[in-house]
Amino acid sequence: MNKFSMKSVLERNIMTIALFAFYVLFVILAALIKGTNMLDPSIVTSLIEQNAYVFVLGAGMLMCMLTGGNIDLSVGSFVCFVGAAVGLFSVENQLLNKWFGVWEEQMVDGNLEMVLVKAADPLSTPVVLLIAVAVGLLYGAILGFLIAYVRIPPWIATLAGYLAFRGLGTQMLTKASTTNAITIPVSLTHIFTGKLFQTDWGVLNIPCVALGAIAAAVVVFLNFYTRSNKIKKGYQADPFWFVLIKSLLITAIIMFLAIEFALDGGIPVVVLWIGGVLIVYGIITEKTTIGRHFMTVGGNAEASRLSGINNKLIMFCAYLNMALLTVIASLIVTSRTSAANSFAGQEFELDAIAACIVGGVSAYGGSGTIIGMVVGATLIGVINQGMSLVGVDQDWIKIVKGLVLLAAVVFEILSKKNREKKSAMKKAAAAAAKTQES
Repeated sequence: MNKFSMKSVLERNIMTIALFAFYVLFVILAALIKGTNMLDPSIVTSLIEQNAYVFVLGAGMLMCMLTGGNIDLSVGSFVCFVGAAVGLFSVENQLLNKWFGVWEEQMVDGNLEMVLVKAADPLSTPVVLLIAVAVGLLYGAILGFLIAYVRIPPWIATLAGYLAFRGLGTQMLTKASTTNAITIPVSLTHIFTGKLFQTDWGVLNIPCVALGAIAAAVVVFLNFYTRSNKIKKGYQADPFWFVLIKSLLITAIIMFLAIEFALDGGIPVVVLWIGGVLIVYGIITEKTTIGRHFMTVGGNAEASRLSGINNKLIMFCAYLNMALLTVIASLIVTSRTSAANSFAGQEFELDAIAACIVGGVSAYGGSGTIIGMVVGATLIGVINQGMSLVGVDQDWIKIVKGLVLLAAVVFEILSKKNREKKSAMKKAAAAAAKTQES
């Protein structure tokens, strides 16, 4: 029997409902108080571009949290360090010349001094990208080994990285440039910035709209295909009317974004990076064995060990993966600002954790989805942008985000208790029925 409940649907999508409510609220307030149109294509595009790092880091943080509520506090500082390393090897600078330049002793004002006679050549963009990935792999492997095999608690191991990498990144930038920042060459930034099918602002970009329509059609097909498969296999499936309404709502959202991008000059390249990361990790968490292993380890580590899952390897992979995604986030942020600076990555770890928690990822591990994280990240972004456009002080924005985070955790705990209570009642009823039969 198909036991469909609108109450359970509303409970599962409470943060999605909150996202729409906040967005509508800020659209109205921004228009009334400041005369700003939050539906303007450039504002919608900036919402996604400004929060691109949250979506990428959130995907990695989700994998860490699935293993038992573990987190990585070092991601923000590592973003700064990777950005500094990329800048250091991308352009000529003082530190690169000190390490690799050609120096000779020459007389200067009667004194014998070391003089730079040939500046060090910057490395090509592909080599710089390989170095960034290698740094991420090295750090991820060391961090994963310390946490999984040496058994150092994740918050302590990553706190060490939080402190060390901020200091290292700042030192590198200070010694490389008098401005504590390094400009990144266009050959690297264009990989993560710019627009696809670029046209003038305000002109409807037909390829954008077409791609949006194709994406919407794929989503609708997958929704109905999944329902059909469940029915064939005898599993519980949502009613046809519900799947239809859900598909129409998703189509409306996709087409809204497609039209906004189309009017803003094209699809931002960073959206392709975000989409790629989310699709890959959505498939991993929902459709693969290793994704189920992550959830099993977080749900019951001892049971997963007894079932043959290598808990230590799963934990190692979680932090190796987090480091690689942090490299991508660093490249996105550094390319967007066209410079590496010591302020990059501040509080990024908090944004990623908040996106996961608000998106319904369990603080205890074992459950969570990429879609939920996306909703959480978008909600945090909407609060940031909406309250800023209305003219609210940054301190109050932090207060509101803190309250939203707390509300999400309280809701999760209460929902979990309610589910456990219902499960216990069903078991008790089943036991009583069995006793009566006997």
